[in-house]
Amino acid sequence: MTDRIGVAVIGAGVAGRAHAHGYRSAGTVLGPGLPEVRLVSVADADEDLARDAAARYGFERADSGWQAVAGNGDVDVVSVVVANVLHRDIVTALAAEGKHVLCEKPLAATIPDARAMIDAVERAGVIARVGFTFRRAPAISALRDQIASGRLGRPVHFSGHYWTDYGCDPRAPISWRYRGGPGSGALADLGSHLTDVGEFLFGPVESVRGATLATVVAERPVPLGHVVGHARAAIGEDREPVENDDWASFSLSFASGATGDLSVSRVAFGHPNTLKFEVFGEEGAAVFDAARPGEFEIATTGLAEDSRGFRRVTAGTTHPYLADGLAAGFVYQARAFLDEVAGREELPRCASFAEGLHNLEVLDAAARSAAGDWAAVRVTG
Repeated sequence: MTDRIGVAVIGAGVAGRAHAHGYRSAGTVLGPGLPEVRLVSVADADEDLARDAAARYGFERADSGWQAVAGNGDVDVVSVVVANVLHRDIVTALAAEGKHVLCEKPLAATIPDARAMIDAVERAGVIARVGFTFRRAPAISALRDQIASGRLGRPVHFSGHYWTDYGCDPRAPISWRYRGGPGSGALADLGSHLTDVGEFLFGPVESVRGATLATVVAERPVPLGHVVGHARAAIGEDREPVENDDWASFSLSFASGATGDLSVSRVAFGHPNTLKFEVFGEEGAAVFDAARPGEFEIATTGLAEDSRGFRRVTAGTTHPYLADGLAAGFVYQARAFLDEVAGREELPRCASFAEGLHNLEVLDAAARSAAGDWAAVRVTG
């Protein structure tokens, strides 16, 4: 086991800063024994943004390009938090340099890109994981244990939505988020999280049917510089068409026989970041709202009929994601990844690249369904 792990983050936007914060705080949760974490570099094409993030989170330097990180011998671990279309080139280059990689979801822009990334990390023998952060919500983790224990009986149905409003303003500038074709918008950005949560709880999805994609804001202004986060940039008079979906809905069939219905939106006015779901079993049900990540509501058999409704449960203080206080999911995600690199067993592993590929295959099935195939579209694999 190494006594020091050098860390870099590629991408200094909102999610990149969450990764940077996660690495900075990873040693403050759980037990001792994690090797020293050396915060080496934050890289971004926007040099001012990279410098600000590096200074804010205590990294030693800022770089204007990911190539500087790939060639830096002090870096062992890298989070890749940039546009999906860039993931393949960056991850394959990092793997060739022997870097362990934590890649933001969705794993890649296309299924062939994801497969090429898997080949690259397997050839290099590096650890490669995907950042499905909602798995670290204490209540989702605890609820998974409830389902696995049979407390709710045989799983029957998963119903969830992930609604955001970052695309509501038609003056928000065009960026990579609004390019890429059907299925690469809200379906990829938000649906990747929601489908992963569904599979985390109910197991693998077998097929998708009845998908619908819609674009609400047809065109957006062209930015005059780099777009920061979802919308911050000066804009000009020129406009470009939006190429992908603002909203998506679809139904799932799980391999277990359970079913699901999902809805995602980036134009849900008044919902900055709302992920909610209900799960139903033959002998109970549960409700989760990401606004209360340490709680869920549950209804089960075994109670008198006049008190068989939903009751709120707080995940116990002995739960690993609560034992040190309710830290952000990105902190526990970073800790789990660093523990794995250090050869330690303390938290569940982050999702594998193979799971990231399967997630893309589910989203691809939804996009194919929306293109006109209303019969069940089987998930390839």
